[in-house]
Amino acid sequence: MYGQMMHQPLLISSLLRHAERHHSEQWIVSRRVEGDIHRYTYKDMAARARQLAQALQRLGLTPGQRVASLAWNSYRHLELYYGASGSGLVLHTLNPRLHPDQMAWIAQDADAQVLCFDLTFLPLLEGAAHQFSHIRHFVLMTDRAHMPQHTSLPHLLCYEDLLAAETGLYDWPLLDEQAASSLCYTSGTTGNPKGVLYSHRSTVLHSLASALPDAFNLSARDAILPVVPMFHVNAWGLPYSACMVGAKLVFPGPALDGKSLYELFEAEGVTMAAGVPTVWQGLLHHVQSQQLRFSTMKRTVIGGSACPPVMINTFEEQYGVQVIHAWGMTELSPMGTVCTLKNEQQGWPLEQRRAIQNKQGRSIFGIDMKIINAEGEELPWDGVTAGELMVSGHWVVDSYIHGQHSATVADRQGRSWFPTGDVATIDPQGFMNITDRSKDVIKSGGEWISSIDLENIAMSHPAVAMAACIAARHPKWDERPLLLVSIKPGAELDKDTLLAFYGDKIAKWWTPDDVIFIDAIPLGATGKMLKHRLREQYQNHLIDQGLQ
Repeated sequence: MYGQMMHQPLLISSLLRHAERHHSEQWIVSRRVEGDIHRYTYKDMAARARQLAQALQRLGLTPGQRVASLAWNSYRHLELYYGASGSGLVLHTLNPRLHPDQMAWIAQDADAQVLCFDLTFLPLLEGAAHQFSHIRHFVLMTDRAHMPQHTSLPHLLCYEDLLAAETGLYDWPLLDEQAASSLCYTSGTTGNPKGVLYSHRSTVLHSLASALPDAFNLSARDAILPVVPMFHVNAWGLPYSACMVGAKLVFPGPALDGKSLYELFEAEGVTMAAGVPTVWQGLLHHVQSQQLRFSTMKRTVIGGSACPPVMINTFEEQYGVQVIHAWGMTELSPMGTVCTLKNEQQGWPLEQRRAIQNKQGRSIFGIDMKIINAEGEELPWDGVTAGELMVSGHWVVDSYIHGQHSATVADRQGRSWFPTGDVATIDPQGFMNITDRSKDVIKSGGEWISSIDLENIAMSHPAVAMAACIAARHPKWDERPLLLVSIKPGAELDKDTLLAFYGDKIAKWWTPDDVIFIDAIPLGATGKMLKHRLREQYQNHLIDQGLQ
């Protein structure tokens, strides 16, 4: 027997339809790359998203094709989130912090047909246009007054001209809720990045869960400022969940320094923000140095890398801002755990509460997790026993794009679990704490750096016999790459020469912070480098040497 309830598919367009009908006058505020502040409502945004859907259709795109974006957090990027996905296309966000070679490879792997980008990235794309030859249309996300007079980009279109040519009389199609809605690529993995293809269903469920009181606690009374980029796992889903609850949205554009963020917080009455620890370090430095206070800020979600305990203390004790420590991955859309205290923990002594808050948090409905040993056996939740962290849930990846790589493993009951590559403990109350990483990627300021790529470049130098790159602790960026090198007999090489060798082969911020020359890289029985030994010996090198 089936229930006799309406069946309405969970679609991204339904989030926008709800906001337009029930929160039509709520503000969306953006600091634009053109230098001014833009302000309009959900009603305005919904109308322009329909115009955008029409424009993309007029460009010849058909359902399922990919629309790439290379843009900061802004109202135009938000229109792409809804206009592309809502019309049955797939929004594919590109990370501008990657090397152009990597961006081009990802865009080609995704088979993106159109690339919409901010003015900031015009020089970058002009210099790399030959690598994006598969793109049918480049769309500059600006108005006619800011279009370049001359450009080497072929078929360059003006975003505002495209919208102005459409009526906005458009009905969102009734899609299958399992249809693809957006596409993000992992970074820092060995080999090429892998595409994670989100569905309308998974995105809406993720939005519902993230708004829960024990998650981000979002409502129509909030003014939300996502500092986390919209090109970074869809800004942790905030553009969707804010629309769902009717919250005010404040977009910072490219200005993410402490002064610019603080001024926007105060001017727009921001109550909630989200970002990685390095961003909050800059904000706190500005606030402390200028002896300022937060007028409206109530809470901040901090993820991307572990939040330093001193940051939690500073926000909460000096400024009365609640810190919500969270953990996730691209494969988890990205929310996995959120660290909010349970009722009985509220009255614990401060030191005990902080010990909980320093963990990555607990699951909310929609995500399950467990830790296992090397034999696949589930380990106890005692807060001490560590094992590989596995997750399962409604917004967890099943397989990567093109179906080339299954992302999950099945347990004895046939249930699918995603191996995160992290080693963790879980305490009796369900709070998870990551203790190590099984992968050797380096997490710097919330972004991943591949140690394998850095090693391969170093070993392509004629004087290098072997190279190992490890994550060294850093007071600001959490981790930075440290390169350990053995030189070929009779060869000569110094640090500056080797670092200069990286040149334009990588994004500049990937460059190792230091190089240590050693006689030999330790190897195991199978010939693999024993990086754990190098980490044990050198993980504090940058701090000990005062390299910041």
